[in-house]
Amino acid sequence: MSQLTPLFPRKPVPALSVPTLDGSTWSLADSKPENFTMVVVYRGLHCPICGNYLKDLDRKLADFRERGVEVIVLSSDDEARAKQAKEDWKIENLTMGYGLTLRKAREWGLYVSSGRGKTSVGIEEPNLFVEPGLFLIRPNGELYFATVQTMPFARPDFGAILKALDFVIAKDYPGRGEIIDIPAEAAE
Repeated sequence: MSQLTPLFPRKPVPALSVPTLDGSTWSLADSKPENFTMVVVYRGLHCPICGNYLKDLDRKLADFRERGVEVIVLSSDDEARAKQAKEDWKIENLTMGYGLTLRKAREWGLYVSSGRGKTSVGIEEPNLFVEPGLFLIRPNGELYFATVQTMPFARPDFGAILKALDFVIAKDYPGRGEIIDIPAEAAE
């Protein structure tokens, strides 16, 4: 099994390219946002919490675009499951990617879970699937902000992210949590 790799602000993120439901391929290398690219990883069709989360983002997509943020949502689901999620959840505006490999998910510091049968909505979990994550990436490919989770609960609120973006953009606030050498006396 591949190792979980943490990502650090102010450092380049791994390459990322996925097919999308509109028939194209989305690539981070081709993303040219004014301020940030926001990559939102969801668990997949089997996750009703993901549906509500993405519906909220779908409603707020224009607000992110006004702030110069390009948005992609993706999962490890195959194309058929991603299409069903889009239809079932009534996602109208988001670019939806699919087929995120588990190895690529690990490169991005994401957790992987094993399926446990049918969920509360009666949909079978895949044998293995990626847990949620949210990444803000600067136009130069460096990580600005990341959150990864081991469960579907308590994800970052998109309204709060929009407010934070207003501050971050206005103040040119730097990414925090970068790799630094910790002095020996502070390490204890």
